[in-house]
Amino acid sequence: MSVPRTRGPARPAATRRAPARTAAALLLLGAVAYTAWVLELVLATGLDPVQAYVSELAAADQPLGGLFRATDLVAGILVLAGAAAALLTTERRPWATAGWAALALFGAATAVDSRLPLSCAPTSDPVCAARETAGLVPATHTAHAVSSSCAMVGALAALALLTVAARRHDRWPLLGRFGPPLLLAEVAATIWTLASVAAFTAGRGTWALGAGQRLQVLLVAVYVAVLAGCVARSGPSGAAREPRTAGDGDAGAAGDGGRGGDGGGEAGGEADGEGDGEDGREGRR
Repeated sequence: MSVPRTRGPARPAATRRAPARTAAALLLLGAVAYTAWVLELVLATGLDPVQAYVSELAAADQPLGGLFRATDLVAGILVLAGAAAALLTTERRPWATAGWAALALFGAATAVDSRLPLSCAPTSDPVCAARETAGLVPATHTAHAVSSSCAMVGALAALALLTVAARRHDRWPLLGRFGPPLLLAEVAATIWTLASVAAFTAGRGTWALGAGQRLQVLLVAVYVAVLAGCVARSGPSGAAREPRTAGDGDAGAAGDGGRGGDGGGEAGGEADGEGDGEDGREGRR
């Protein structure tokens, strides 16, 4: 006879949800820090928000460059930490796990991006633009382009994968509802930004590059904030389930055994009854 396994008392719901709430808080703070560029609405940066790259706010020659580099670094670290915390507490569903990994890539690339600032602002400084075209700018310009591309690839992948996870597993209802339109808007903003960058590089103007890129990064921040709300309410992999204790399983097994025994007794009783009836009939003959 097997010895029943015993388990310790179930942890309170608040204790089980603590890691999820930590991850949610990190993600929400990261989303807020990632929108620090809106400070240009109240601070004199000297850059045109409609035309200038967002990263030009953090350029080495800008008066507020240090502030925006710091906020980018903080945003990247917070999102990376939030995604890592979610990965450690997730149920390892493939779509969700891949999505958290992509979000971690976004956070890491954003943090690295903040350490590789542009040396000048090409959209507002013709001399800087000419030097960039001639390849006379520091290598950080190329490195910055690579890290920014990695960040956007990670963001797009995270948006797509986590949205699929929310809808496929019927979890995070808010993300399942708003994820698809946010993803489509993000793709459209990314296409706008890439087309504007190509036009600017070819000397055909900026095509409102700054507006497109600001919409792009704003949508990422909104998505991360929505994701944080979903995680805070239902955990990194969706709604938490109450743990099943060993006692419940044993009771269920015992109940099934009892029902089997009753069934056996009923069958035996019916068989005896039929046998007695046959004996009686034989006697009457």
